[in-house]
Amino acid sequence: MRLNELHDNPGATRKKKRVGRGPGSGKGKTAGRGIKGQKSRSGVALNGYEGGQMPLYMRLPKRGFNKPNRKSYAVINLGLIQKFIDSKKLDASKEINEDLLLETGIVRRKLDGVRVLAKGTATSKLNILVTGASKAAVDAVEKLGGVLKTSTSSK
Repeated sequence: MRLNELHDNPGATRKKKRVGRGPGSGKGKTAGRGIKGQKSRSGVALNGYEGGQMPLYMRLPKRGFNKPNRKSYAVINLGLIQKFIDSKKLDASKEINEDLLLETGIVRRKLDGVRVLAKGTATSKLNILVTGASKAAVDAVEKLGGVLKTSTSSK
């Protein structure tokens, strides 16, 4: 195969329809836009506008409630903490806090705090101090003889 032999599949490309090029073309004069009105002019974008009919996004029911001041936590799993301990990026004998997690790169940003979940398995005795934790994570750490303390203080 050579560069001059490359071509698209038949029917894959079509020539652009040239509008407004005389009455013989079938798309001359008004170029398929009809006569007058806002949509016949250039520079008009009417997304979601349905000509005075109630738009679809307003006809559909709204459900639930989005809390404007909700907290967003950086989530971390016990398995990931253990992985970092195994690769010697974290020291299990020292206290693991949010600043240390940020420094090692496990957590990209703290947001409203760090929350520990129980996914994965921890094998080391851990001493963790974070904003929040699931009950399963607390149980998993205490089962190994460690401590998982949570501070409910906000930023």
